Amino acid sequence: MAPVVKTTWIAVLCVGMAVKLGVSLEEGTEPTEQDSKEPCARWMRGVAGTPGFDGIPGRDGRDGREGETGDRAAPASEGPKGEPGEPGDEGSTGKRGFPGNPGLKGENGESSFPYHSAFSMGLTGEVSTASGAPIRFTKTYYNEQHHYDEISGKFRCTVPGIYYFTYHLTIHGKETKVAMFQNGKTVAFTLDQFHSGNVDQASGGAILNLAAGDEVWLQLYGEDAFDAGIYADNNNDSTFTGFLLTPKILSNPFDNRRR
Repeated sequence: MAPVVKTTWIAVLCVGMAVKLGVSLEEGTEPTEQDSKEPCARWMRGVAGTPGFDGIPGRDGRDGREGETGDRAAPASEGPKGEPGEPGDEGSTGKRGFPGNPGLKGENGESSFPYHSAFSMGLTGEVSTASGAPIRFTKTYYNEQHHYDEISGKFRCTVPGIYYFTYHLTIHGKETKVAMFQNGKTVAFTLDQFHSGNVDQASGGAILNLAAGDEVWLQLYGEDAFDAGIYADNNNDSTFTGFLLTPKILSNPFDNRRR
């Protein structure tokens, strides 16, 4: 039914156009040869077609030429120095780091104990001394400060303080009494009762508080002091030793005098 109606409308339009064309001819207007030959269907606008698909993107264009280098700008002048800002808040304590490698060993420093006084002396043979005289030890093991006088047989205190003295004596043939003296007073003594056929060892010691100028020595003690059995040889020693334990240095040098 629809095609019939459409055909009818087309026929009507053609008739109308023919009539209009006839009128134009009567008025003296000549139609062109092309118009007289084309059908009426070409004079009508058709229905719009479906849009086509998008074309393929074109290729990238060529790179442009490099522009000319511009002029170098003049260096800017330094601005005025600003005022110091306020100190910031103290940050939190960081994590403890790993221990570092040990450093190089430093040079030896000065001793914290600058005062030294020590000696160790021995006998070279039998004791031969007058009654009431110190035993003279003439074999030196150590006497760097020379505080022991091997001529007098006495130790003379130069550095006041606490000292330790000890002696070890070889006894043979006689009963022997030996005493340690400080400034002429007995502070310790040893008695060795010799038994025939034996070699004995008599030992003793004492800790003394000495002032500068005090003297300490060993001496035979008793009525037979001149006839003793103390001796030393290649296989036996008799020694007298003393050394400073603690110095006592006062601010006033007169306080170190012997009382």
